[in-house]
Amino acid sequence: MTTQPVRFLMIAAALLATLPLAPPDTGRIAGHVRDAGGTPLANAQVIVVGTRLTAVTNPSGAYLISAVPAGMYLLRAQLNGYSPAAVHGVRVAAGQTVTVDVVLQGGPVSLNEIVIPGAPVVADRLASKAAGARAMGYAERDDESWRVRREPWNTEEYGHISENPFLAVSAHPLSTFSIDVDRASYSNVRRMLLEGQAPPKDAVRIEELVNYFPYGYAEPRGDDPVAIHTELAPAPWKPAHRLLRVGLQARRIDTRGLPPSNLVFLIDVSGSMNEPNKLPLLKASLSLLVNTLRPQDRVAIVVYAGSAGLVLPSTSGEQKPAILQAIERLEAGGSTAGGAGIKRAYDEAVANFIRGGNNRVILATDGDFNVGVSSDGELVRLIEEKRTTGVFLTVLGFGQGNLKDAKMEQLADHGNGNYAYIDNLLEARKTLVHELGGTLYTVAKDVKIQVEFNPAHVRAYRLIGYENRLLAAEDFADDKKDAGEIGSGHSVTALYEIIPVGVETDVTVRTPDSLRYQRGRTRPEADSGPELLFVKVRYKQPDGERSRLLTHAVLDAPSRAATADFQFQAAVAEFGLLLRQSEHRGTANFRHVIEVARGAVGADPDGYRAEFVRLAQAAQSLGLARADAPR
Repeated sequence: MTTQPVRFLMIAAALLATLPLAPPDTGRIAGHVRDAGGTPLANAQVIVVGTRLTAVTNPSGAYLISAVPAGMYLLRAQLNGYSPAAVHGVRVAAGQTVTVDVVLQGGPVSLNEIVIPGAPVVADRLASKAAGARAMGYAERDDESWRVRREPWNTEEYGHISENPFLAVSAHPLSTFSIDVDRASYSNVRRMLLEGQAPPKDAVRIEELVNYFPYGYAEPRGDDPVAIHTELAPAPWKPAHRLLRVGLQARRIDTRGLPPSNLVFLIDVSGSMNEPNKLPLLKASLSLLVNTLRPQDRVAIVVYAGSAGLVLPSTSGEQKPAILQAIERLEAGGSTAGGAGIKRAYDEAVANFIRGGNNRVILATDGDFNVGVSSDGELVRLIEEKRTTGVFLTVLGFGQGNLKDAKMEQLADHGNGNYAYIDNLLEARKTLVHELGGTLYTVAKDVKIQVEFNPAHVRAYRLIGYENRLLAAEDFADDKKDAGEIGSGHSVTALYEIIPVGVETDVTVRTPDSLRYQRGRTRPEADSGPELLFVKVRYKQPDGERSRLLTHAVLDAPSRAATADFQFQAAVAEFGLLLRQSEHRGTANFRHVIEVARGAVGADPDGYRAEFVRLAQAAQSLGLARADAPR
């Protein structure tokens, strides 16, 4: 019998003894969260409903909530992929610890409520899969299929994605794109699936699904902040084809040694944010970030509704109570002057600029800008102008029903930043606490990848995802061309489906019409060389203007068994092809996704991969793989 839970409580008790004494009329709640089979569940959130008291379980499923005022409470535990569980009548006595163990029942569709510490309990608006589908603009599934039906008030917006085709290497030997470290698509798709609805195909950005998860790439050894990693294996959904992985790993910086931060929280307090999973969740999320601040860090708060205003001038991270109180006082109401808010926030960031530090605006919104500068073009130009100040941008999306996903992604892309969608407090903890370095601290900017394929070995290729990140071949060496940023510890993965020379295939390969005055040529050394392809990466230092070049050759070696990371990445890509009902999905199916992903879960300390398996099961249960599913 393991003693780990006991050790956890003993260590926690010892730590409590070193802290200032809690008020004499408080007690503690401790226990474990497990599934129906008795397996401990890590990263489950345990909430004392009606208060801001909360805890997240450790790898043994144990939790401890201290300084709970004496009284009677409702305790609630929740974890993505499981039905939330509530324990009524938890009595806390002064000076005592009450033990409350919670069992969560797994289910393919189970995230029916959102509970935020300090906010009222939200009634279950999605009482069933059918109700959830109707609430978000989808008809319930009948005996035929799921059919898309938008409600008039559902104004969520997603940029159109036209999937990359297979390109003939003879005509298109170079593939060039900007990296993408955004992960918003995954958490947004997760929110929809767990509420029992089919995500719109344009909400599914496959590269963001793949890049949501951490991988075991080795860090760079030299002076460069990023390292290149490649791997080849048969394509699971089309075994005659090959799947290429190009991975970048950024150097990890110890958060204790990170440069000081000058942060400006730009918070949307317009009327559209007056929902439990918007402003209350936003406030709880930013509070998590505030608790990580150091004395040398600074935070200002700008809000915008009918107009923009400074709620908190730049304040030292040492004054956490003042920052938290300013966040807590925020209330929603009015229309949305997003453009004025962005200008005011950048002005505040520039006024308190820290040379050599992390200067960043963190925009938290549902993206529904409707007063002042509001067109996508105007906002993008405004952000492009402001990024020249050296201030980077992070965009946090919240809510549903009127989420402006395309607009927020554009702002982050053009503001030298990243975009995350926060669907619950655990996602906020992942983004703003566990991955703080990658989210807020850029180690390389304007990062571009260019892959040159050898026509002697590769007939055609297709880049999976990154449709809105494609660049012209000549953009690769153009240092004036903006590209993506990569943060401390971030990894970036791109997948190519390759058709080798001589392989029979049923896919359509795009080739241009014949030329009258030119003929394509293959260099003689290409025929005799062992190289399958050549990878080039360009990047700039965060404060630099000239790019540096990294290169990596991939040999045409026989395919070996894929590593666990590569198998998992392929399963996630296959999952995305199915959600998009891609014409390139071949033999893909959810059963295979679940089987491969489950076998490649590995150590999974934070439970992200296990959650993905449950998410794939949710999609399978909705019948989204049917031929007549929404396209």
